[in-house]
Amino acid sequence: MTRIKRVKQVLLYTFFLNIAVAVAKIIYGLSIGSISMLSDGIHSSADGTSNIIGLIGVWIASQPPDESHPYGHRKFETLSTIAIAVLIFGAGTEILRKSYHRLVSPSGIEVTYVSFIIMAITLLVNIWVMTYEAKKGRELKSDFLIADSMHTKTDIFISISVVISLITAKIGYPVIDVVAALVITVFIVKMGFAILKSATAVLNDTACLNPDEIKEIVTKIEGVKECHGIRTRGNEDQVNIDMHVLINPEATIQEAHEIAHFAEDALKKKFPSVKDVVIHIEPYQKDADKLEK
Repeated sequence: MTRIKRVKQVLLYTFFLNIAVAVAKIIYGLSIGSISMLSDGIHSSADGTSNIIGLIGVWIASQPPDESHPYGHRKFETLSTIAIAVLIFGAGTEILRKSYHRLVSPSGIEVTYVSFIIMAITLLVNIWVMTYEAKKGRELKSDFLIADSMHTKTDIFISISVVISLITAKIGYPVIDVVAALVITVFIVKMGFAILKSATAVLNDTACLNPDEIKEIVTKIEGVKECHGIRTRGNEDQVNIDMHVLINPEATIQEAHEIAHFAEDALKKKFPSVKDVVIHIEPYQKDADKLEK
């Protein structure tokens, strides 16, 4: 099974679990009038929506390079994570609106043992989903799966805060439900910014490998005198490197070609995530001023 198919499989599994959790929280949250449980359900539904976005993004990212996209479509998976962040911020706005309405028009919350049973079950499901998705994300080196597991991890903390709000409502302090909803919003916004930061790092071609480690590997290759101008970009499972390698000016084109191939092979062996290495060959000059062009 290919990497893309495995990622899709993970997303489908987690989609059905997230939707089941969201429906349970939303229905019961509406029935007992709990903003925190309802908002938690809205947040969980965003998990299911993000799975759909992920499936679409991964499918587009899996398409081969074409005339318009000679470097492939890999960044579409990263773009899908930004869409998730937008949905998350939208959910946070909705929670704030409902919290304001509750403060203006307060109403009671009916808390029963069923409330705690539902939260306990959904909490256990969320823990399993987070662990499973994070593990598969690292295994498949998928930015989207890792980001989605972060989303689910936030769900766990949110669910814990909902349980606390139900307990306080049960003992006669329903206003804590609004406070819990506001705490949930903070978690949602924080998670949204974390996802945006991760996605923009890829889209802005942030360096993803240590240039000193690359230099150490390349300069050990026979025939390489020096290297500089090392640049890296991409994500965890698809890194691109370009660099300048200095060799003996009297070397033949064939020798220079072989040295470049040795350097590329050495880097790919050391860093399995490296997919492409572009090497610009330069003649080595002892004069340091000539070295740095």
